[in-house]
Amino acid sequence: MDFTPSEEQTEAQGLAARILGDLSTHDRLVAAGTGTDAGLWKELCAAGLPAAVEETGLLGLVLLLEEQGRTTAQVPLASSAVYGLLAVARHGTDEQRARLLPAFRDGTAVAAGAFPGRGTVRAEGDARLSGTVAVVPWLRDATHVLVADADRALWFVTTADPGVLIEPVETTAPWSAGRLVLSGAPAERLGGPAASQEATRGPATPGEGTGGSEACAGSTERPDASGEATGGPAACAGATGRPGAYADVLAIARTAFAGLQAGVCAGSLARAIAHTAGRQQFGRPLDHRQAVLLRAADAYMDTEAIRVTAYEAAWRHDAGLPYAAQALTAAWWASEAGKRVVHAGQHLHGGTGADLDHPVHRHFLWGRQLDAHLGCGSEVLQELGELLVKEGPE
Repeated sequence: MDFTPSEEQTEAQGLAARILGDLSTHDRLVAAGTGTDAGLWKELCAAGLPAAVEETGLLGLVLLLEEQGRTTAQVPLASSAVYGLLAVARHGTDEQRARLLPAFRDGTAVAAGAFPGRGTVRAEGDARLSGTVAVVPWLRDATHVLVADADRALWFVTTADPGVLIEPVETTAPWSAGRLVLSGAPAERLGGPAASQEATRGPATPGEGTGGSEACAGSTERPDASGEATGGPAACAGATGRPGAYADVLAIARTAFAGLQAGVCAGSLARAIAHTAGRQQFGRPLDHRQAVLLRAADAYMDTEAIRVTAYEAAWRHDAGLPYAAQALTAAWWASEAGKRVVHAGQHLHGGTGADLDHPVHRHFLWGRQLDAHLGCGSEVLQELGELLVKEGPE
C-alpha cells in the first residue's frame, strides 16, 4: 500500500487548503449558522474542486474533506460528491451521466443521501416510494436526493418537484439538515429497471425522500413526486465480488465522512495546541505539563488512526480492491476516536472550551454529529465482525 498522493491530488488539496483557509473564517461561519456559505461553495466550484473528484478518486476526495474538516467549512462537498458525482459516475446509465454529472461538477446541482437502515422507505410494485427519513444532512441545499428503499435499491428524487416535502428539524447539526417525506412517489431505479434490489446490511446514512407525510399517503391534496432509478446490472454483486450499488455508495460515504472527521479532529487538536502553548499557569506554559502533553498525544494518535484507516479504504477503492471491511474500520475509528479527540480539544481549552461561541466548540459539534452520522461504534463493530466471519481473511 502506498498512500502517497499523486501530483494531481496534492495540487487539489493545496488549492482547497488555500481557499478554505482564506474564506472559512470565524465570522463567516457564524453568519452561515447551520446553512451553507454560498460564496465559499461558489469559489470551490469555480476552482474546479468538486469536478476534480472524478479524476483524483476517493483518496483525492478524502484529502479535500480533510481540509474542509480543519476549517469546518459550511459547504456540501462530501454529500454532493458521494451521493451525486460518484454515485452517478459509478452506477448511473450513460444517459444519466450525460445529463446529471455536468451540474454536479460545477455545483449548480447538489446531492444529499437518504439511506434508511431499517426499512423506513418502501418501493411498491408500481415503482412508487413512500416513507420518511428523519434527518438528512445538507437536505435544505439539495437539488437531488439519493434514496435507498428497504430492499437497498437506489432512487433519485428532485427537491424541486412539488410532491417532495422537506421539513425543518431542530438539531445542533452544523449543516443544513432537514426531514424528508415521501408519499406514493413514482420512481425509477438509477441504472434502469434492471437494477438489483439485493439487500446489503449497513447502518443508516441520513437522506431525504419525496411526497407528503406518512399520514398523507394516498392523499389527493398534494401531487405525487417523480423519481428515477439508480443502480443497474453492473452495480450488482456478482462473480467478481464487487459490491452492489447500495453497498458501494455506503462504503464510499463511510470512507469520505471518516476523512472529514480526520480533518475536524486535526483542526480541534491544532487549536488546543496553540491555546496550551500560549497560556501560562503558575509561571509555566500549559503545554509543559505532563497531563496536558499526554492528553494531546492521545488525541494525536487517535487522529492519525482515523486518517490512516480512511486513506487505506480510499486507496483500496481506487485500486479496484475490496474495501468494505476497510470502510467499516475507518467508520469505527472516526466514530469512537473522533468523539474522544473533540472532547479532548474542548477540555484542553479549560474554561474557554465551555464558551459556545468559541471556534473550538464548532469542532466539537462537527465531531459529535459525524459520530452520530457514521453510526454507533458498537453497531459498526458488530457489522464489521459479521462481514469478516462471512468473507474470511483476505
